[in-house]
Amino acid sequence: MNIGELLDRGAISLRVSATSKRQTLAVIAEIAARNLRLDAGEILDALTERELAGSTGVGHGVAAPHARLEGLTRMRGVFVRLEQPVEFGSVDDQPVDLIFALFAPKEAGTEHLRALARVSRLLRQAELREQLRKARTADAIHALLVQDIGPTARSSAA
Repeated sequence: MNIGELLDRGAISLRVSATSKRQTLAVIAEIAARNLRLDAGEILDALTERELAGSTGVGHGVAAPHARLEGLTRMRGVFVRLEQPVEFGSVDDQPVDLIFALFAPKEAGTEHLRALARVSRLLRQAELREQLRKARTADAIHALLVQDIGPTARSSAA
C-alpha cells in the first residue's frame, strides 16, 4: 500500500489555524467529512475517542490521529499543516504542526496497522518533515508524501 492510495490532493490542507488539539481534530474531521462524504461530528467523535486512549502525537512535531469509521470501504487519509504548532500530548512533549490522519473501515484488520506503520516510518524522516514544512502547495505536499520509501530513505530516518 502506498500513500498515494490513501491521500487525495483534496484531503491536504496547509496554513490551518487552530489553537488546541480539540480544534485541530475538528478541522481534520471537517476536511475528512468533505472528502469521504461522511458526517463531521461522527468523525470528530471517533478521533476524540481514540485520543482518550492515548495521544497520537508521535514526536518531532508530528501526529497520526486515526479512527475506524462506519461507511468507509477503504483506508483514507487527511494531511494538515498547522500555521502554529499546538500541544498534542506527544511522546516527546513537543507541540505538533504536521498531522497525517488515517481513517479505516470499521471492519479493517491489519491493513489499518500497516498503514499507520507506513505513515509513521515516512514521517520519521527529518529531511521529509523539513520539506513538508516548507512546501507551498497541496500538490507539493502530495508529491513529497507519495514518493516511494526506498532503502536510502530508510537509512536516513531520524
